[in-house]
Amino acid sequence: MKALACELPARLGLPLSRFSRSELRRQVLEAGIVADCQRGHDLAVAPRGCAASLDPAELDLPARSGVRDLGGARSRPLSHHRRRDGRALTANEFVVSADEKTQIPIRSASRPILPPAAGRSIRAEHEYRRHGVCAYIAAWDVHRARLFGDVVGKILHRRLRRAGRTGDGHRALPLGGARLWVVDNGTIHRGQRAVDRLQARFPNLTLVHLPKHASWLNQIEIYFSILQRKALTPAHFTCQDEIAERILGFQDHYQQIATPFEWTFTRSDLDRLMARIPSSRPTSLPHAA
Repeated sequence: MKALACELPARLGLPLSRFSRSELRRQVLEAGIVADCQRGHDLAVAPRGCAASLDPAELDLPARSGVRDLGGARSRPLSHHRRRDGRALTANEFVVSADEKTQIPIRSASRPILPPAAGRSIRAEHEYRRHGVCAYIAAWDVHRARLFGDVVGKILHRRLRRAGRTGDGHRALPLGGARLWVVDNGTIHRGQRAVDRLQARFPNLTLVHLPKHASWLNQIEIYFSILQRKALTPAHFTCQDEIAERILGFQDHYQQIATPFEWTFTRSDLDRLMARIPSSRPTSLPHAA
């Protein structure tokens, strides 16, 4: 287990930048180092058990990452995330959360990244060389925990349309299904023009715009944070092809273990919260001194 934890995942062919406790547990089980018990609570294979088996003085592992429940603004996406109108979706209905992760820097460390070893964690040089930027256009099937996307050098309207149809070279969502696309107010899907453009191509698609300054309500943003933490930090890529291989490889890797994000904050909770906020607001504010 120590030997595995002291390797860089990329050297093992894994689309990760470093091991977290949960990822280390998964690799320990897959490698057959420790057999999982039926209840799944064996200390030896629990994420904390992995860390306990490794003396903190010998190895510093990042803590297991979690996703907190999010509240939001008064908007339809809360209902869509909680199953449409409170009922289960049919096999031919989809709620899709889509966005772009822009300006991803392609950079390489000036010196090789060193794996964890006795008495220290992973080491990465703070100096780096820049090799341009790229973007990741992705969509998340909210209720089925599926991902599809592409790494591009430039964001274009047709790239977003293609993300709605294909994943890994295959059609991801049936063209005949009813689809709700939750997006923010980004350039390529902002306003009525974006609605007309997409619905002309996909008549069964309904574009749901988030309120301004509420892009964090988009569930794809949760996945972007996971991608950044687990696959792109620290970064060591010399070209767009290398970073695309890592991002798309992690996309496939994550889908094997992903489950839908279950938000507990509902529109009823929001209504109760809004009822406690005074409706009267001052009509004018005093000037600053």
